[in-house]
Amino acid sequence: MSKWGLKWSSGEEYMFRGTSFHTLDDKGRIIIPSRFKGELGCRGIADRFFLTFLDGGLMAYPTGEWETLEKRILDRTETSPALWRFKRYFIGSAVECQLDRQSRVVIPQTLKEQADLDKEIVLVGVLNRFEIWSKEMWENNGRKLDEDMLQEEVLKEIRSLGI
Repeated sequence: MSKWGLKWSSGEEYMFRGTSFHTLDDKGRIIIPSRFKGELGCRGIADRFFLTFLDGGLMAYPTGEWETLEKRILDRTETSPALWRFKRYFIGSAVECQLDRQSRVVIPQTLKEQADLDKEIVLVGVLNRFEIWSKEMWENNGRKLDEDMLQEEVLKEIRSLGI
């Protein structure tokens, strides 16, 4: 069990948190911070993870978490057109990535374009995954959060977390 005591649905434990600012090199690579690389290694495969596009950014899932997520999606019995589009888009965008010896990963061109990644990027730990955002989109999300915090129902939801 991790020192934080979190156990995810896949049976593995992950704790991605924190924000760091990076740049894409000329070959479209980024360095994965050691604190994230250590979390990717919870199943002994620290050099691999899945990357997909959602909501303006890239979502990076450890292999075990990704496999569990795929199973949950596959097991859904709903067949609404919206859910089918989501599956097609979310799973269809997914790429298995592998770190090189310097803890770098190449962001595939299609995902770079979808997330509008240029030079300046932000890596954000979000518990069972980490996300990769363009710096501009990350700053826009921060402004949106400021707006959200003015809504009573949002505040109520956040307070329900004990914050």
